[in-house]
Amino acid sequence: MLEKLFKLKENNTTIKTEVLAGITTFMTMAYILAVNPGILAAAGMDQGAVFTATAVAAAIGTVCMALFANYPFALAPGMGLNAYFAYTVVLGMGYSWQTALTAVFVEGLVFIVLSVTNVREAIFNAIPMNLKSAVSVGIGLFIAFIGLQNANIVVGGATLLELFSVEGYNLANGVNATFNDVGITVLLAIIGVIITAILVIKDIKGNILWGILLTWILGIICQFVGLYVPNPELGFYTLLPDFSSGISIPSLAPVFFKLDFSNVFSLNFFVVVFAFLFVDIFDTLGTLIGVSTKAGMLDEEGKLPRIKGALMADAVGTTFGAVLGTSTTTTFVESASGVTEGGRTGLTALTTAVLFALSLLLSPIFLAIPSFATAPALIIVGFYMLSNVVNINFADYSEAIPCYICIGAMPFFYSISEGISMGVISYVAIHLLTGKYKEKKISPLMYVLAVLFILKYIFL
Repeated sequence: MLEKLFKLKENNTTIKTEVLAGITTFMTMAYILAVNPGILAAAGMDQGAVFTATAVAAAIGTVCMALFANYPFALAPGMGLNAYFAYTVVLGMGYSWQTALTAVFVEGLVFIVLSVTNVREAIFNAIPMNLKSAVSVGIGLFIAFIGLQNANIVVGGATLLELFSVEGYNLANGVNATFNDVGITVLLAIIGVIITAILVIKDIKGNILWGILLTWILGIICQFVGLYVPNPELGFYTLLPDFSSGISIPSLAPVFFKLDFSNVFSLNFFVVVFAFLFVDIFDTLGTLIGVSTKAGMLDEEGKLPRIKGALMADAVGTTFGAVLGTSTTTTFVESASGVTEGGRTGLTALTTAVLFALSLLLSPIFLAIPSFATAPALIIVGFYMLSNVVNINFADYSEAIPCYICIGAMPFFYSISEGISMGVISYVAIHLLTGKYKEKKISPLMYVLAVLFILKYIFL
């Protein structure tokens, strides 16, 4: 049945490989189950209900990806979009969280229409191959940067960013952390990178997943011997699962279908919907481009087969997520970790979806995995994606410079969509101003995108 549904032999993979890849993807994404409820709670939403909504929305969206497109990509409420939801729309613009959920719901419906009418697929296909490779490289640097920050290896300082030190960390955050809380976790993360690198070099199956687990186990040992001392006030919690409250699933009732359509005809509501729409479109496209390029899933023309199904999964996931009570559901760049483990079909995604569903019952275990344990996985996956830089034609400066801008923009601006924006604008501008457009077959849609991106920077 699995062979018939997911075409495992055709994709040169096995059930074992796909399941392991799905577990790895989930392990690198599990942090969203802890982070998303905390962010949306700032908007006044019930934290327990949002946890349940996050897990269910991730499971639904990822199952859709498995069934609609047979790709190993996982979905969940997106980082960045949840912060925009809470801190900009609700706390900044003064809308209720119910209205913000309605904006996400409307965005999802628009996404469905755009996916059915091939608009999003056309955008994907319009981006040149060199720029697609650059997106993959930029995402690699971006997620490595996220890993470095999650582990506190990189912290804020006098030079904007600097290598971790206890003194620098305390100064940047205004706290009194010590080696036994933040310091030891940084050291464990660095050790985790080395362990994962050794496993990768030795070609150990499941190397990234083993890297996460071994780093977590080392942390637990450090807690037992007193090297790691939990400090909840600073966000350093016990590394042991807490089953003191038993196994229970928080009710969805406080946030389920709490939509407010009273502001849908206001100009500001339109701006909010457009902002959600814009960021999600290009975050998703960027992730699909980057991960599928690394996995070798693009055809000779640089197109992704069955992309309509992948985009539809994203749209359906967003719509259902809003009804459930969470911010925009999007394809996660951490899917690259599963692809790196050999995941090539929807069975990887289905495995991840099942684990998101199970997390409702075993949340104490999944929430106990610390960010310093998953950070090495993100850093090593960043290396894998960075390797696509060899596919960029650096001999042609008109191609290479926009790629360079795209690559740099993603980590520096902390946004996949900004990297694509900068890449498209610079690509079109350079080719127009140097006359290179005459010899290059640039899609008309690239010119349209460049104009839209420029207008976005002017008016939003």
